[in-house]
Amino acid sequence: MTYEEWINEHKIKHQKLVSKLSYLSDMELVKYFDFDNMVKYEPDFCLLYKENTKCHDMETLNCYLCACPLFRLDKTKSFCDIASVNGGEFVGPDGFIHQDCSGCTIPHKIPYIEANFDKDWGSIMKNVVQK
Repeated sequence: MTYEEWINEHKIKHQKLVSKLSYLSDMELVKYFDFDNMVKYEPDFCLLYKENTKCHDMETLNCYLCACPLFRLDKTKSFCDIASVNGGEFVGPDGFIHQDCSGCTIPHKIPYIEANFDKDWGSIMKNVVQK
């Protein structure tokens, strides 16, 4: 599966969950996406939930912005739009330069999510794939 295909599939999954939770206020919706809550109530939303494993080593992980809207992908590489000092990169066996976001926690913190909030997750992610 390509990253673009994953984004499209995740967008649908995210929309379904947001629709199911339409009775919540925006802030309640964001708080619902707390990792511990999602593991308990939405175990099929992420493969890591079944293993109770976080994608980032942080105490309070919010999964509303599962993928980072600052991540960029073009034909030759993936990269961070703000060149986060907590990010890195590596060259894969395919020669493609890959962004390593595992050390960056920016999109998983409530203030960042609030500043970039949209119930349409796809709208937030619209600039990730560069054609």
